Amino acid sequence: MQLRNLGASGLAVTPLGLGLAALGRPGYLNLGHAEDLAANYDVAVMRQRAYAVLDAAWAAGVRYFDAARSYGRAEEFLGGWLHERQFDPAAVTVGSKWGYTYTAGWQVVAEAHEVKAHELDVFERQLIESQVLLTPYFNLYQIHSATLESGVLDNLPVLTALARLKAQGVAIGLSVSGPRQAEVIRRALAVMIDGVRLFDCVQATWNLLETSAGPALAEAHAAGVGVIVKEALANGRLTDRNADPALAALDRVCAERSATRDALALAVAMAQPWADVVLSGAASVAHLQANLRAGEVADAETAASALAALVESPAAYWATRARLAWN
Repeated sequence: MQLRNLGASGLAVTPLGLGLAALGRPGYLNLGHAEDLAANYDVAVMRQRAYAVLDAAWAAGVRYFDAARSYGRAEEFLGGWLHERQFDPAAVTVGSKWGYTYTAGWQVVAEAHEVKAHELDVFERQLIESQVLLTPYFNLYQIHSATLESGVLDNLPVLTALARLKAQGVAIGLSVSGPRQAEVIRRALAVMIDGVRLFDCVQATWNLLETSAGPALAEAHAAGVGVIVKEALANGRLTDRNADPALAALDRVCAERSATRDALALAVAMAQPWADVVLSGAASVAHLQANLRAGEVADAETAASALAALVESPAAYWATRARLAWN
């Protein structure tokens, strides 16, 4: 898998990366997550599973790995794996995120799985926690799910602290979610500290069902801001685990290209000219290997237009996502 630049950040990534949202905690809202984990939530077993998926990703050439403070033990698993394998820090790019605190207590069912707060004290606390687990592989830190409502893009103390971290050589990014992704991206592009654009990259949801952030991501890419695509499989809605008959059109396009749903959906995201890296959220080696076949899909560039009828309004897409069950 060939390396490419993550915008103008100076970091190198591969077209497919691995996100650890589903690997680091017992509960997640991907369809079939409980099946992926075989309902075995013993910490040692989950660490071993995470290491196996990480090993398979590394062997396949994946060199970008994405975690967050709120992904349970994801940073612990990722950092432990990196240190045990003794990889050269220059050979891998690791991104993590701050802004949510994990609150599920290692349970699948919880009143709240994570609590969001974008205040300075949260940043300062979580930065130390991330650095302890991930140094010397810690080279990208992102605001987790920045929104206009959270006010983080107008919080000067937080922005100034991020700028100080950037001056120390850590790339600064943000992830976005919700029906107003495009607005947040454009607002982030305008954030300057001492005449320097603060954000080196943006991570956004883009998939065959939710394409609304595409134009703003193109603008970010044109400005030299790296683009990371998350949820390209729509939390499992674009896999065989979704029995919705509306996906018949997707199956026809897959048949034409001899591809599975997941490989095609990832391939279409990877084919977007503004996408630097697309995340696989695989929680098993088998699903990672299936995702990796995205690189073999022919004519992925034209598939999105052939499947335009699948696109949902942002409001409808995010309302559906909010109803997905943690499992």
